[in-house]
Amino acid sequence: MLNQVADGVWVRQSEWVWSNTTVVKADDGLVVVDPGITGAELAELADDLDRLGIPVVAGFSTHPHWDHLLWHPRFGDVPRYATAANARIAGEARERAQAMAQETAPDIPLEPIALLTPLPDGGDDSGNSGDDSGPIPGELIEHDAHAVGHAALLLADRGVLIAGDMLSDVLIPLLDPRRPDQADTYPAALDRLEEAAQRVDVVIPGHGAVAKGPEIAARFAVDRAYLAAVQRGEDPDDQRWGKRT
Repeated sequence: MLNQVADGVWVRQSEWVWSNTTVVKADDGLVVVDPGITGAELAELADDLDRLGIPVVAGFSTHPHWDHLLWHPRFGDVPRYATAANARIAGEARERAQAMAQETAPDIPLEPIALLTPLPDGGDDSGNSGDDSGPIPGELIEHDAHAVGHAALLLADRGVLIAGDMLSDVLIPLLDPRRPDQADTYPAALDRLEEAAQRVDVVIPGHGAVAKGPEIAARFAVDRAYLAAVQRGEDPDDQRWGKRT
């Protein structure tokens, strides 16, 4: 079921790797962020949205990993936005994303997977959109940690940061092994997210529990400690899922 975490912001968690769907009420309707995971859960999410009695007007994908590229026909034929890099990569790897989704949960609707619309390029050199006048609410914070084209949404007026696959209490920072720049890119992304987090009371990760109040600073501290240990060549003392063995 949907749980309200702020004014006009709801979260629904999947059983699969504690994945979070976020629903945001915009001026003209609902924006569904990273819906998932199984077909049954997507249908239940559609029931939840029907009960809200507000139409879905858009979707948003935080990054181009298959579990963040899903959709259900009952949400409607609406634009599903992403950063330009996310939309490009997702389109190129659509068949692979469909295969991975089918392997994980055969009841996932395959046709809508990875059909994304790139957001218009209105950001500054830092990757921030700078305002919330675009097709999705809030400010876009784009970076390349965890995945190229990854983006967070800062809803400063609600006190909420939707962080994508960052700042999880159940997953370690997952560095892309194909990209050697992650040792620098990931801490830089944390810097930018931490600056944004100064304006919020709630952080919603892609996986795991929603962080509130003092727990937000703790999430940054734990991730920085993990990355520092990795850079020193040590085995991080971190019990979250995905820890390297």
